[in-house]
Amino acid sequence: MDPFRLIIDGKRVPTKQCFEVLNPATEKPIGLAPLAETAHLEDAIRAAKVAFKSWREVTERKRQTACRRIAQNIEEHAEELAQLLTAEQGKPLGGMGARWEVGAAVAWTQYTASLSLPMKVLQDNNEGRVELYRKPIGVVGSITPWNFPVLIAIWHIIPAVLSGNTVVIKPSPFTPLTTLRLVELMNQVLPRGVVNCVTGDDDLGPVMTGHSDIGKIVFTGSCATGKKIYASAANTMKRMTLELGGNDAGIVLPDVDPKQIAEGLFWGAFLNGGQTCAALKRLYVHDDVYEDVCDELVKFARKMPVGNGADDGVMIGPVQNARQLAIVTDLVKDAQGKGRVLLGGAAPGRNGQKQGYFFPVTIIADLQNGDRLVDEEQFGPALPIIRFRDIDEVIEKANDNPNGLGGSVWSRDINAAKSVATRLECGSVWINKHGMIQPNAPFGGVKQSGVGVEFGQEGLEEYTDLQVIFA
Repeated sequence: MDPFRLIIDGKRVPTKQCFEVLNPATEKPIGLAPLAETAHLEDAIRAAKVAFKSWREVTERKRQTACRRIAQNIEEHAEELAQLLTAEQGKPLGGMGARWEVGAAVAWTQYTASLSLPMKVLQDNNEGRVELYRKPIGVVGSITPWNFPVLIAIWHIIPAVLSGNTVVIKPSPFTPLTTLRLVELMNQVLPRGVVNCVTGDDDLGPVMTGHSDIGKIVFTGSCATGKKIYASAANTMKRMTLELGGNDAGIVLPDVDPKQIAEGLFWGAFLNGGQTCAALKRLYVHDDVYEDVCDELVKFARKMPVGNGADDGVMIGPVQNARQLAIVTDLVKDAQGKGRVLLGGAAPGRNGQKQGYFFPVTIIADLQNGDRLVDEEQFGPALPIIRFRDIDEVIEKANDNPNGLGGSVWSRDINAAKSVATRLECGSVWINKHGMIQPNAPFGGVKQSGVGVEFGQEGLEEYTDLQVIFA
């Protein structure tokens, strides 16, 4: 098994040591990732710093062209990337799985390449001319999670590169291989040093977040880690974009057709096995339709095969790693004694014959705020359902959480749904769907779910500093 290599200054760089990357469906190694040392990270930062001097001077049009060529390169290697993604992350190849993620990465790159950062004239009269410029920050440090290793890398890297910055990315040690290959493909287009990739233990992260030569940190991950990054970056006053955890609430109003919304509710909660920051993680259903919504949701969920993502027909893969499986198992075990288990409820027995970090699609009704599965982010295939009657009370319960990433309202009356949506304390609200982010709409959290936004013009501008010239 030939080990992968770090990508530093346009070159494949070997390391003294490597670590195994496991397939979560089999618990068997599928590749060897390079174990970077601090010296490798310093080399990557140095290469990015040198490359920034010339990359910032490249015209915007040429940077746009480079991003389009990156999209083309990803598309030409789509099946290779999807196969590797399923092997290390566990998600199905088909459906809303690995092939979908790689396709979304292509589309996101293409859209971002169409954006621009023109100079704006704020004033031009007898009193003088005032111009506003958006200037690149410098070296961007990117730290990505294990749930969408291709797509989130694109979200971090492409706007940084388009706006004239250079990048050092450190992917999760659970899913480093696809990111290494992705960055290698980018380096077939970009000048050396513009995008670099180091992989290794989590101890590289604090070196990045405190490094004086990194001007911005962009991080997607847990609130706990986000808080550490926030503190670590303070000494150098880094720019930051932090997309942190969510505990998204969905509110189902009494006028819905339960059968009609069941599929949307399911995928809102269980896309990527529930391992999505903006997944539907607690569902509040009006008493008038409570039992019918529960029945239809369970009926739809029973049709969704759970298994090895490489197998045909599988729609839900395993939990990505043993640590996350333990979290989901613990939360579900606690909820089983408090609510009504409608589906699933326990991981299959683990013995010499059973392999993989599998957990069944689980739906537990009759829970309340205060129960751990409702209050804590499960980040896995388990959904709590809570009954309500009063709309003011349920909005208060939905907002009674330190997170505020996304939310949804389900109703036939769009105006009524919008009225509820405006009262939810979260960065994005969907009506009759959940978690459907798109590249032309800014996305970010409120409260403890993050700082700054991604996507669209607003997300691109996060990678720049303002300069105003008075003439």
